Amino acid sequence: MFSSVAFASAIQRAADIAYGQDTQQTFDVYYPADAQQAPVIFMVHGGAWKMGDKASKAVYDNKVERWVTRGFVLISVNYRLLPHADPVSQARDVMRALRYAQRHAARWDADATKFILMGHSSGAHLVSLLATRPAFAMGGLVRKDNPKTPWLGTIALDSAGYDVVSIMSQKGVRRFYQKAFGDKSAYLQQASPLFQLQESITPFLAVCSEKRKDAPCQQAQMFVQKAQSLGTRAELLKVDLSHRAINVELGKANRYTAAVEIFMASLDVSVAALLRQ
Repeated sequence: MFSSVAFASAIQRAADIAYGQDTQQTFDVYYPADAQQAPVIFMVHGGAWKMGDKASKAVYDNKVERWVTRGFVLISVNYRLLPHADPVSQARDVMRALRYAQRHAARWDADATKFILMGHSSGAHLVSLLATRPAFAMGGLVRKDNPKTPWLGTIALDSAGYDVVSIMSQKGVRRFYQKAFGDKSAYLQQASPLFQLQESITPFLAVCSEKRKDAPCQQAQMFVQKAQSLGTRAELLKVDLSHRAINVELGKANRYTAAVEIFMASLDVSVAALLRQ
């Protein structure tokens, strides 16, 4: 059921839209009251694959204030969490949500062809996995004659999980990684965006924290370099912010947001036009 409630003076919210049967398979839509063929920011929350919520203010608040007020639609997505769904299944949930949102985009006066995928932390891992293998993430349901990546580009906010195989081979690997990925070699490769990256993909921006001790920038740089070698326009943005701040500060008036917006503007002329407002 599509129900809208007032969120702010010029912004509407359609809450808890179901894209599957599980109670976690829902998303919220924030959209301008006067939207017209609006580009969409499709936001996937983090939380170590085991927690987090689409309705957390850290996920949507500043992004809505910055971008929805300028004419974008923002969709904040929930998905099944551990232990009920492993990360590969979670990626399939996110893809299912994306397909559903694109099919129903006209309900919010959004343009189904102008989605930008964005995720933070484990959510960044999930959108990165989708970016590399969307057909795989759909369980092979995407036909060869369909667009391989039906969105404009992907923005991964501080994922340290591009090379899951390498992470799990290290001594003293953090427990939440063990719970999420286990130790089966074939699965680790399935869940690793770096291993799944085998051909050119849509434009990709990897944001990473220089303050973290678990080397997210090293992982991100490896992914970006491989993507570039395959012909992808891929960029690395290193920022002097904490892991949490990379999510919370995005949308505030700062140099970090401006740098992300430069990438966004490069994806489509309609996106660039809204960002100039």
